[in-house]
Amino acid sequence: MTDRLLGGVEGGGTKFLAAVARCSGSGAPQILDRFRVATTGSPAEALQPIAEWLAQHELEGLGIATFGPLDLAAGSIRDTPKPGWSGIDIRGDLTAQFDAPPPTAFDTDVNGAALGEWRWGAGRGARVSLYVTVGTGIGGGVIIDGAPLHGLGHPEMGHISVPRHPDDDLRSTCPHHADCLEGLASGPAISSRAGKPADQLGDDDPAWDLETHYLAHGLAEITTVLSPEVIAIGGGVLERTGLFDRVAARLDEVLGGYVETPAVVLPRFGQEAGLMGAVALADRAASGA
Repeated sequence: MTDRLLGGVEGGGTKFLAAVARCSGSGAPQILDRFRVATTGSPAEALQPIAEWLAQHELEGLGIATFGPLDLAAGSIRDTPKPGWSGIDIRGDLTAQFDAPPPTAFDTDVNGAALGEWRWGAGRGARVSLYVTVGTGIGGGVIIDGAPLHGLGHPEMGHISVPRHPDDDLRSTCPHHADCLEGLASGPAISSRAGKPADQLGDDDPAWDLETHYLAHGLAEITTVLSPEVIAIGGGVLERTGLFDRVAARLDEVLGGYVETPAVVLPRFGQEAGLMGAVALADRAASGA
């Protein structure tokens, strides 16, 4: 593989992270420099400084992995509850400062993270590899034969319906769905149910029983549809001691032996999965994939 200088941008609800990385051989890229901007202001205040920073580098590819929902063809954000971000042309704004923009790939943050984990991390070598993150929201990306899954749009795994736990009467925190995974198992859902932030709950709090139930059922539904060989599951909520092991064990119980339980693993890149995923998208763009 040719030695390449690549740019990656991860767009999140509170911050945008950008990186310049060198990619060579089959190993993970080396990040050479980073840039961070808060998203608390207007989109222009977040995107223009990053665009100016990226344009200082002679990039051979650029990957943009951002929160959605996205219009992948247009390179923009669709309707979103984040004030001011609906309809923003992220791809255009981030490449506007280049004299000649490098080949650019645009995808969801979770599809990007899934690609990075497939290329260099926990999903390496799998024909079907899944990445799921559980935090402020819940999202999932899937890589099939080396390419992110796209169709009518992009996957929205956080919004699949899951069976209610009999002891749970929480009103879903999702404004669109009464019983979706994100509305019942995201960080805000845990906090709403408990009446206090999730990080203030003890390890033995009953809230974690409900969380295990919902995550296991959500992963089981995805497994029966996509048949992943590997599921990398991360995000802030999974940092709770013991939760990962509980979810993995419960997933096996929920599947009940009807289908083989995939390997459930932690992401190699942890909280950097999205940024490394953006670099992986850049590498695909530079390769013409």
